[in-house]
Amino acid sequence: MAADPAEQFCVAEERSGHCAVVDGNFLYVWGGYVSIEENEVYLPNDELWIYEMDSGLWTMHLMEGELPTSMSGSCGASINGKLYIFGGFDDKGYSNRLYYVNLRTKNGTYRWKKITNFKGQPPTPRDKLSCWVYKDRLIYFGGYGCRKHNELSDCFDVHDAFWEGQIFWGWHNDVHVFDTTTQTWSQPAIRGGDPPQPRAAHTCAVLGNKGYIFGGRVLQTRMNDLHCLNLDTWTWSGRINITGEKPKDRSWHTLTPIGDDRLFLFGGLSSDNVPLSDSWIHSVTTNGWKQLTHLPKSRPRLWHTACLGKEGEVMVFGGSKDDLHFMDTGHCSDLLIFQTQPYSLLRLCLDCISKNAALLKNQIPCLPSKLLQQVLKKITFWAAVNHRQEKKAETERQSQLNAT
Repeated sequence: MAADPAEQFCVAEERSGHCAVVDGNFLYVWGGYVSIEENEVYLPNDELWIYEMDSGLWTMHLMEGELPTSMSGSCGASINGKLYIFGGFDDKGYSNRLYYVNLRTKNGTYRWKKITNFKGQPPTPRDKLSCWVYKDRLIYFGGYGCRKHNELSDCFDVHDAFWEGQIFWGWHNDVHVFDTTTQTWSQPAIRGGDPPQPRAAHTCAVLGNKGYIFGGRVLQTRMNDLHCLNLDTWTWSGRINITGEKPKDRSWHTLTPIGDDRLFLFGGLSSDNVPLSDSWIHSVTTNGWKQLTHLPKSRPRLWHTACLGKEGEVMVFGGSKDDLHFMDTGHCSDLLIFQTQPYSLLRLCLDCISKNAALLKNQIPCLPSKLLQQVLKKITFWAAVNHRQEKKAETERQSQLNAT
């Protein structure tokens, strides 16, 4: 019996503040929240959504083990086939717990493990932080969270305080390292340079041995400054002086490394609370930003995720198209794919054959078996794309009819 297209071409549920990573040929999505009747509803903690890049199909897998609580604002990263989740916010407040799950399971079972037998001191509880992955280490920076009075330091800007319990909320600019091989937390001694000011809802990316930070929010200020930390010498660059034009201030955006010396910036929320859909590339070689004009500007996103695909495409999933502070209803479930460099000749050939499958139906079975498998997956990919576009167009038509 043929699969129901509505079921076969399903997508991960809409969400913001989730985690997403790429491992191999798959995009993995966990957590986040949606708004239902003005209430923040955290998505199930036992669901892992997996997107296969070749076929364009989503599947959902139930997870087992020591499940993290359902949260938003957690920081997700992958090392050697394991997805690590740190921090986040739930109904009980901020977290500083660390979990991992093996994505390369051999039996199809995804089992969470809470890391409790670690050495050292983890960061204080927080969300909306970012992470660099370097030499099997998770290197965390910043975030918004809470500290006790005896934990206050220069790396923390106080936002609010509950004096009776001596609890303070605010923004961080501290650096913490978790070594996944030794299960050890540490806080490196910064050996020079001026650190970025405390912030949250910023974004991090690694190029070589440099960890880059762009933008974010502290108090009522959103920023567009670029900094980098040498992850070998632990020295800060200070604010990098940019040549030419640069992106406007923002938070809840993404920064994705593409190639050896470029960073891809997308979306966010501007200082005047406007959801952004602009995209920029920063070249480390020229030390300048260039705005991309050939990409669509009608799909604003903030608090989304962005991951690099296997052919240099940036895959943006979820997020909101509205200002979450004032109209928290625009959570998204579509996957935006930004092509930042020319596709390979093989990819172009596969797309050409699969898009013309009806015309080539007699020739396709004659392809070599390995190539045939790739073509069949691409045929499924374009069928899924077309189905989702038709479904979206029908939904928009229905909304217009209801409005009139």
